[in-house]
Parts: sequence; C-alpha cells; structure tokens
Amino acid sequence: MDEDLQRTLVDATLYRGMIGSLMYLTSSRPDLIYVVCLCARYQAKPTKKHLNAVKWIFLYLKGTINMGLWYSKDTGMSLIAYADADHAGCQDTRRSTLGSAQFLGDKLVSWSPKKAKELCDLKYRGGIYFLIWVLR
Repeated sequence: MDEDLQRTLVDATLYRGMIGSLMYLTSSRPDLIYVVCLCARYQAKPTKKHLNAVKWIFLYLKGTINMGLWYSKDTGMSLIAYADADHAGCQDTRRSTLGSAQFLGDKLVSWSPKKAKELCDLKYRGGIYFLIWVLR
C-alpha cells in the first residue's frame, strides 16, 4: 500500500474505528497483524484507496470466519518466536518494515510491527537481537 496521490479523503473517525476493531482481532488472528498495521499508518489522512484496502480485510475475515487461535488452559509452555523483515518495502519512503510474534505454547503473547526510521535500524533495532537470543 502506498500514499494515495489523488487524495480523495474519507471520514477519519470511521477509518480509525475500523482499524481499532481489526487491531482487537489480531490477538486471535495473527495473520492480520502485518496488513492491519500497514493500513494503520494512514489513520491521520485516510483516503478512499486506504478505506477500500480495509474493506478487503473485512471481506477476507468474512471468508475465513472459522480460522483463528483458540486459547485453552492445558497448553504447553515452550517459547517460540518468529520474525520477518521487508527491506526497503515502503513505496513512499523506501524504509524497511520489521515484524515479530512470540508464542508461549500456542498462545500469542507478544507481537511487534515496526517501520524502521533508518536503513540501519534493520540491523540494530526492532527486537531482532532479542529474538535471536531467545531462540538460542
């Protein structure tokens, strides 16, 4: 997703409400974390293009209503962490995007999307060293 150059603005309150609802769902739907956080970047001045992207997420949810994480009390206690990075993937700023998710057993306990401030942030920030340390 990139900045909409036509700038057909939409109601920011509606857009923020939709993003807030999707952020709430990310605790049980980690498949949404990246795309929801990508859409959340445009909350200050959302355009019709951004609103349509959020509507596509809701259509995806409608088609995958039975998917998600279910938390039960008898799960294991192993810590598993995943990380991903998109080097210079933002079309507007050419900055990198970092993301990580940590699971305790099968429970999502932490997640972190981050847009790097500088190119070198990919190497030194974003919890990557922490994740490498935990996995050793």
